[in-house]
Amino acid sequence: MFIARSLACFSSTVLAACAVVTTAMAGEYDCLIEAHQTVEIRSPVEATIKTIHVVRGDLVRKGDLLVTMESGAEKAALELAKARATQEGEMRSAQARVDLNKNKYSRAEDLYTKNFVSSTARDEAEAEYKLSLEQLRQAKEARYLAELEVKRNTELLAMRTIKSPFTGVILDKLVSPGEFASNNTKDPILKMAEIDPLNVEVVLPVSLYGKIRVGSKGEVVPEKPISGKYFATVKIVDKVVDAASGTFGVRLRMPNPSGKIPAGIKCRVKFL
Repeated sequence: MFIARSLACFSSTVLAACAVVTTAMAGEYDCLIEAHQTVEIRSPVEATIKTIHVVRGDLVRKGDLLVTMESGAEKAALELAKARATQEGEMRSAQARVDLNKNKYSRAEDLYTKNFVSSTARDEAEAEYKLSLEQLRQAKEARYLAELEVKRNTELLAMRTIKSPFTGVILDKLVSPGEFASNNTKDPILKMAEIDPLNVEVVLPVSLYGKIRVGSKGEVVPEKPISGKYFATVKIVDKVVDAASGTFGVRLRMPNPSGKIPAGIKCRVKFL
């Protein structure tokens, strides 16, 4: 997305000549305002689309719901897992057996020391007590696995909804409810762009190389009808100069919290 050094210009609509990309006027240079990033939103699972909650041009915040998939089976599986994880019968039964066999073993041990029962009776009581302890341990393990199953099914259900990864604008809606969505890279559902912050791309003459550094400030004036002056900070300075045009690329980052400035417009930038 950054400036192609082989072309030494943004596009034919931005700069007509690639040999001399910028023309300084009172220290100002031609630039282009672009989205910070443009992404294609795809489904993480293969499913039928139930609802698309946005349309082209919508402004969305990070975390806003974008798409809902059909999820009847996943909801049923989650309810089943929750029911298993909250069942108390097996745990209570195992604990009751432990308490009973513990008392039986304690009495058998006491009677054995008084020579009222044989060692065989005492050993049988001890074995039953240990067996009940093992059954209680198994019941606890089953309960723990059921709780893990709840977490797993919760995550699977969450994958049936797609939320906005950042604050931005919807560029296009590529499918409709009822269509089948897959995680194939060729089948996006939506396209969206992050417009806060914005990137400001500018190509500078090599004579400025070393004078413009990361962290330098710039004053950006968008083309009309957008009015006003905005401050941006240099984030990237190309390490390779284009020999054919004698230029190098610089990217500035410009805050756009209100979304007032659209991406894709020309501008002028003056470095401070």
